[in-house]
Amino acid sequence: MRRSVNKIFIILSVMALVLSGCGKEREDPGVFEEYTGYFKTDKTTEKTTEITTEKNKEDATEDTRNDSIEDISEEPMEGETEENLEELTEAGAEESKEKLSDDMSDESPENEAEETTESQKLADNTAAGPEADASDFVLLTEAVPDAILEIRYYSTYNFVGERIDGYEEPVALITKEAGAALKEVSDDLVQKGYRLKIFDAYRPQMAVDNFVDWAEDVSDTKMKEYFYPELDKSVLFNQGYIAKHSGHSRGSTVDLTLFDMETEKEVDMGGTFDYFGQLSHPDYTGITDEQYANRKILRDAMTAHGFKPITSEWWHFTLVNEPYPNTYFTFPVNSQSVGK
Repeated sequence: MRRSVNKIFIILSVMALVLSGCGKEREDPGVFEEYTGYFKTDKTTEKTTEITTEKNKEDATEDTRNDSIEDISEEPMEGETEENLEELTEAGAEESKEKLSDDMSDESPENEAEETTESQKLADNTAAGPEADASDFVLLTEAVPDAILEIRYYSTYNFVGERIDGYEEPVALITKEAGAALKEVSDDLVQKGYRLKIFDAYRPQMAVDNFVDWAEDVSDTKMKEYFYPELDKSVLFNQGYIAKHSGHSRGSTVDLTLFDMETEKEVDMGGTFDYFGQLSHPDYTGITDEQYANRKILRDAMTAHGFKPITSEWWHFTLVNEPYPNTYFTFPVNSQSVGK
């Protein structure tokens, strides 16, 4: 019995010791959790610091990118030209126009109609381009009040025999720069008893197209005896009398002669305006000395004030420093064109 009690006592003691040890282990995890919690907090802090640092790097990178964009917008990149920039601008404008069209797709019919009208106006203006801009042109008689006009292409007395397309009034238009130079020519010649007589100045591209169409119709020769009796009409292109573009369309070329105020007649130049042939060459020698001298008076006055002649027409002069050397204008010849 005693041995049984002792065994029970021993077993209870052992159990007590075990239970006591387990209790200590329960205290340790609490400390470990707190310890681990410290590291959790510390790790979180480190992670937060890393995130903040990365954010700062991204902001710095974005700032650098923005600075670079600003630099590019201020100065073109190497190899970039104004034409390239214009193309990029036009591309951006086209993209913006498409986006605007998408944004407006839910608008009411009234607004849609108004938008279509405005878009059409914009398209028309864009299609017109600089060739339709007459803002730098003036009526020749405003620039040169002493000038006499005989606008042949408004009449039927020309090598075509009909009024030419684009000549809507018997007026002459010219760039302001050419008009100012021509005024100086006129002032000099008035002192010598002459006035300038103008046959043509600015010529719209539609008129040039009219000439081309006429030249291609070789059967139409009703004005041949007056303007090209020595030539077959089929050679007018090859010999340069008709071309698809004319310096007149650039606005600083003028066809003219001298008018003698004493005789009240045109000065005899030995040949008529728009005659197709060698007779019209400024240095043609088959004319009288007086006729040759008259041509020289006109040529000297024009070249003295910045105009240059050509080798095939004694009446044709172009301003050396013409303001639009590469633009062929399209607006019609009338007084309203320069009033816009």
